[in-house]
Amino acid sequence: MSAQRNLQALDGYLVKHDDSYLAEDAVFTDMSTGQASTGRAGIAAMLQWFYRVAFDAHAETTTVFADDDHGVFEGFVVGRHTGEFAGVPATGKDVRVPICVTYDFRDGQIVAGRIYVAVPAFLAQVGALG
Repeated sequence: MSAQRNLQALDGYLVKHDDSYLAEDAVFTDMSTGQASTGRAGIAAMLQWFYRVAFDAHAETTTVFADDDHGVFEGFVVGRHTGEFAGVPATGKDVRVPICVTYDFRDGQIVAGRIYVAVPAFLAQVGALG
């Protein structure tokens, strides 16, 4: 696989929101909880919940990188905490939480994503740290 082809897949998926860059059997795993979302519909439902239910937010990109086998998105979740997340009921507070997603590629498509959300930063921003 070429790094350029994989970078194009990341751009198509992250910027253009074209899920055809996801393999039919892709699996995204929340590394904080181990919860996995499988397939295009499952991943779309998880992202809908995260960005529209738990938060009213968007991803702000700081870094995108791809090589022949893997890719990385690094940035922030920016918006408002509007639903239960990490055991914390909606606070209505504005947040800017670091996030990183690592990707695996097969034949120019994303086959796996591992999502790392800085939960302690979220907890501090909504006043939920003990």
